[in-house]
Amino acid sequence: MSYQKRTALALASALAGTVVLMAAPAAHATVVDVDYKCKTPIGDKSAVSPIDIKSVKSGGGYRLTMSFQKGVSSSPVELGKGAMNPSAVIKVGGADPGQVQVSGPPNSAAIPANTPIRISDLSGTYTPKKSGKADFTAGVLTIKALGTTTTCTPSNNPGPSLQLDVTAVGNAQSTPGGGGQLPKTGPLDSAVALGTLGGTVLLAGAAGVLWLTRRGQGAVGR
Repeated sequence: MSYQKRTALALASALAGTVVLMAAPAAHATVVDVDYKCKTPIGDKSAVSPIDIKSVKSGGGYRLTMSFQKGVSSSPVELGKGAMNPSAVIKVGGADPGQVQVSGPPNSAAIPANTPIRISDLSGTYTPKKSGKADFTAGVLTIKALGTTTTCTPSNNPGPSLQLDVTAVGNAQSTPGGGGQLPKTGPLDSAVALGTLGGTVLLAGAAGVLWLTRRGQGAVGR
């Protein structure tokens, strides 16, 4: 292979790699330590858990998954399988501020008494109304178990666990009177048009018959 061909192939490969990198969506995720202060049925508790938030494009929105790497509370009694139901809020900042509700399955195994409660991954869908940069931060965590509710609030003003370029999907809107196009007719309009045309033909035929009849009567009279 000649030097010119090798150079051209190398340049083409470099350009292709550049195009791929430019086309990739801009996203930045990091694990953030969140200091939770929890209001429990047996008093106040606190714990720090690293929080990770990931996103996957899903239709016109983004599927968010919030992961806890450490337990944030405990129970004085054993929590049987399926006894605990967690949910949380992810705060959204940037171009389209708001919040996303996320939830997860009940505990898949019993949790012994007085041990940290490990929260399962919590998921929810975020659908942006505006395009631009958005950031996602851990918010209030709620744990429901055995008829009680524990609320854990971040107290250290944590930073975002995820920053993402989001794209809003707009609905196509028709513009009244635009483009100078003729109005489109539907099936009913077509039927009326055909009916009118048919009526004209019938009327013309009747007039022709009448005219011919009168001509015939006149000829007999002569």
